[in-house]
Amino acid sequence: MSLLGKAAVAMWWSVRAEQRSEFADWHSHEHFPERMSIRGFRRGSRWSSTTDAEGFFVLYELERYEVLTSQEYLDRLNAPTPWSRKMMPHHLGMVRSQCRIIKSFGGGVASSLATIRLSPQAGRAAELQAHLLDTLGALASKPGLTGAHLLLTDTPKTSSPTTEQQIRGKDGAADWIVLLSGYDADAVERAVIAQLASSVLDAAGAQNHPTEGRYRLAFTMTPQDVAAI
Repeated sequence: MSLLGKAAVAMWWSVRAEQRSEFADWHSHEHFPERMSIRGFRRGSRWSSTTDAEGFFVLYELERYEVLTSQEYLDRLNAPTPWSRKMMPHHLGMVRSQCRIIKSFGGGVASSLATIRLSPQAGRAAELQAHLLDTLGALASKPGLTGAHLLLTDTPKTSSPTTEQQIRGKDGAADWIVLLSGYDADAVERAVIAQLASSVLDAAGAQNHPTEGRYRLAFTMTPQDVAAI
């Protein structure tokens, strides 16, 4: 099973220690159910950083790209709940990318995840994409690994920042995103070092110094879970 759909919202941010308990309560019991009740949202997963005590990664998998500009989704973004209004200012250093899923190998939800944010060198995008697809396709079925995915940011043209964005302040955005998941954190780490390290990606056409993250699964939800609540 690959990622559930053709588009995604990929987000990285930090929450300070004093807000983390309430954040987890809000995000698990209000925010995820709210998002999963929007038509076209297929699955959400929250991941805690294993290298940064304050870091999170969240992925929403969407049925199709057009969900990003659906009126139902925009209405939610522009009418946050009181609890959301309280928690949004605690999303620090938000990087929020609205993406097309270029290719998804393997799938499911594993316990460990590596994220790599990168950009192609000028004139080498096709070369880099071909290299990544070959690499990710071979990795997905390796022992300890379960999924390997390439996402490209394609921000929809909207007229103005949403209410949630205004509360948070200006969000950053990634460019290209590689996700590598597995049930063995050591296997994920070895694969990144051997085949997705900065030096390897640079030689394949990436700009210098991709941004890497390492995470463990904290929570996941689908629309079926919401219906069962």
